Order: sequence, then structure tokens, then C-alpha cells
Amino acid sequence: AIYSTKSYDRKYIELINAKYNFDLEFFDFMLNESTVRLAEHCEVVCIFVNDNGSRKVLEKLAALGVKIVALRCASFNNVDLKAAQELGIQVVRVPAYSPEAVAEHTIGLMMTLNRRIHRAYQRTREANFSLEGLI
Repeated sequence: AIYSTKSYDRKYIELINAKYNFDLEFFDFMLNESTVRLAEHCEVVCIFVNDNGSRKVLEKLAALGVKIVALRCASFNNVDLKAAQELGIQVVRVPAYSPEAVAEHTIGLMMTLNRRIHRAYQRTREANFSLEGLI
């Protein structure tokens, strides 16, 4: 069961899965106490940053036979690791954020601020092509 999936997640997960042929169930909503039941018959649950990995949810997952909770992110503060260990559920995650991606994003934001791109974009939408205040 793969919770909180977007179309771009599904596209690449299915592409990779073509090699392995696992049975995948995609859900576009978050894992929580009311959606946990949909993981029935699944050994692995894949979640994202806003999904609920509390003790209550993990207990329900364990009762359903889930053995692994895989996070599609580096952070794991949304999962009760102590409860997972007690319940015999292995938690795995992305090892780290991509330093290249973080650096590229930072440079992009700096350039946006420096060139006042957001202000220029708003003005263009209003058909104001003046350079006043942008240079």
C-alpha cells in the first residue's frame, strides 16, 4: 500500500516496479487511523512526510501483518520508532536529502529574489511591462 501518492510518484514507482512485478496499491490520501485498514494483505506500507505513523496506526498495521514501513523522505519524525520496534515493524527511509537538489533550489531562490522574478511575473499578468522597481 502506497499512501499519499501523486501522479508523478505513481509514474516512476510503476516504472521501477516493471522490473520486479510487485502487487502495488496506490492511494492518493494519507495514512491515518481511518485509512489504515486499506493496508490489509500488504506486507509493506510506503508513506510520505504527512502520513500518520503513530503508535495507534502502527498497532493496526501490525495486526494486519505489515512488516515494513518505508518512507519516501529523509525525515521520520512522523513515525513512532519505539512503537515500531516493539511491534516488530522495520522502518526504512531515504538516507539523506540530495545535496545537489538542495543547492539547486537555494540558487534558484536566490536568483528569483535578486532578479525580482515574482514581482515581474505579477506585473506581466497585469500587462504592466515597466522595468521601474525591477532593476
